[in-house]
Amino acid sequence: MIRRKWRLRHRDDFQRLRNDGVPHRHRSLLLSISPNQFGHNRYGFIVSKQLGNAVVRNRIRRQLRDIVRRRHPALKPGFDMVFIARSGIAEQPFAQIERIVLDLTRRAEL
Repeated sequence: MIRRKWRLRHRDDFQRLRNDGVPHRHRSLLLSISPNQFGHNRYGFIVSKQLGNAVVRNRIRRQLRDIVRRRHPALKPGFDMVFIARSGIAEQPFAQIERIVLDLTRRAEL
C-alpha cells in the first residue's frame, strides 16, 4: 500500500500537474511529473469511467499502485507524479503494465 504522505489527494495538485507538469506518453498510460518541495515523491492515479466499470477501474488503479510501491525506492525523490490510464490498459497483462511504467519513468529520468 502506498503510504499516506506519498499520495496526491488535492484537486489543486492534480490541476498543477495537468497545467505545469512534463508529460511522458505511452499508448496506454500517461505520466505527468513536476518537482515538489518535499523530500519524497507523491503519486496520483487517474482512471476514467470510459475505461470500464468500477471493478475494471479499481483493478487498474490497484495494479498501478502496486507497481509504483515496488519502484518507489529506485526513483529519484522530490517529484509529484500523476499516472493517467488510457484506453487499452485494461486488456494489458500486469507484466506489460509494469514494463510501461518502467519505460515512462526511465524516459522521465527518474
